[in-house]
Amino acid sequence: MAMDIDVNLGTNEFGGPIGVAIIMIWSHFHVYYLWACNTYNGGAMLHPDSLSDIIPFFNRMFEYIKEGAAPTLYTTAWYLGFLVFTCILNLIMPGPTIKGLPIAHQGGRQLKYLCNGVWSWWATLATAAALHVSGIFPLTEIVDNLGSFMTVSIITGDVVSVLIYVGGIVTGNAHRMSGNVIYDFFMGSWLNPRIGIIDLKMWSEIRISWALLFLITTSCAIKQGTPTAPMVFILVAHFLYANACQKGEECIPTSFDMLHEKWGWMLIWWNFAGVPFAYTFQSVYIYNKGTEFSHSTFFMAFFYFFLFLCYYIFDTANSQKNRFRMIERGTYIPRKAFPQLPWGTLKNPTYIRTSTGSKLLTSGWYGIARKIHYTADIGMAFSWGAMCGFTNFLPFFYVSFFATFLYHRTKRDFERCAKKYGTDWDKYCNKVPYTWIPYVH
Repeated sequence: MAMDIDVNLGTNEFGGPIGVAIIMIWSHFHVYYLWACNTYNGGAMLHPDSLSDIIPFFNRMFEYIKEGAAPTLYTTAWYLGFLVFTCILNLIMPGPTIKGLPIAHQGGRQLKYLCNGVWSWWATLATAAALHVSGIFPLTEIVDNLGSFMTVSIITGDVVSVLIYVGGIVTGNAHRMSGNVIYDFFMGSWLNPRIGIIDLKMWSEIRISWALLFLITTSCAIKQGTPTAPMVFILVAHFLYANACQKGEECIPTSFDMLHEKWGWMLIWWNFAGVPFAYTFQSVYIYNKGTEFSHSTFFMAFFYFFLFLCYYIFDTANSQKNRFRMIERGTYIPRKAFPQLPWGTLKNPTYIRTSTGSKLLTSGWYGIARKIHYTADIGMAFSWGAMCGFTNFLPFFYVSFFATFLYHRTKRDFERCAKKYGTDWDKYCNKVPYTWIPYVH
């Protein structure tokens, strides 16, 4: 099979080859920078003191990495062991098999996905607890060796990205290639690489990133001794998010990521390294601060209410959208995974039928705003930063970065939909005029 080079594809997304090169370089510096600020500067921003200090500043950063983030056989073994363990669970745990959306360039083929994320998630937590209690691997080892684990994850993400990029080309599975090596490496060559029944893209998105994020936060909470109120909040917030990904795994096969996004550096590296180690900045920050700061009862009550409200919208909006698709295709399977929230499944939903045969949902949350689940996602991210107080910017870097990412993703999605659906998309936008916040945007 020849490599699928699309001469009309272009390289405009993410700023083209130069833009994606900058993103890849910046991402590596970014996670080390956040780690160094937390480890060596109390969570405040590190920066050169003057123009003449720029080179010494980078020398200091290098020394920080050499001193506190060098990979070891110990951290390498445990990190890679975790990856292998999750693969084994993906193979053996029970769960429903769900069909994905038809893949156009494969003649409408629908891949099958074994969705055993819930059982795998609880097995992972039970195993982590057993390792901790037995003393074989105390979970405090994660935060004690955080820099080293981070470097191992960074190297692993880069190596896997290279292997999958080359593998897609060698096996003839390269698809929608632009012809520019840098851009194609970032975006990916292979749409759905698999090892047996394991879809590597879904595996990394569900089983690796968010499970590691929760384990890192748990490590911080245990290391703190008696967790402070902000630490308990972050632990609850991260459990809700990680658990949502597992319990709603059967909705993933029909998502945009599975159908369209190739498994390139962008997805691989951020799932292996970026999400678990950058998005836990607040957990490490709160652990390091200990009892240095606290919040009023009103403050905590307000943000718990805000977190649960955002989570409810996030959870039910995603459920409505994906269950609507699944019901239309006859693949919906009622689940009892905790928690099942009211209004997660729409009865007699309204929609616009497009000339392509697709249906655009116009009821439920998606009758209120087209990307309201993104709004809720950003709200949850803001609450994580708020738990760190408002004296430093870095706890809010995640929500700033995340909002920018989702804005760009929304733009990509709307451009794709306008091209695909034409005037039907205009009708949909007239029917549901708001994107993020009803009556505001």
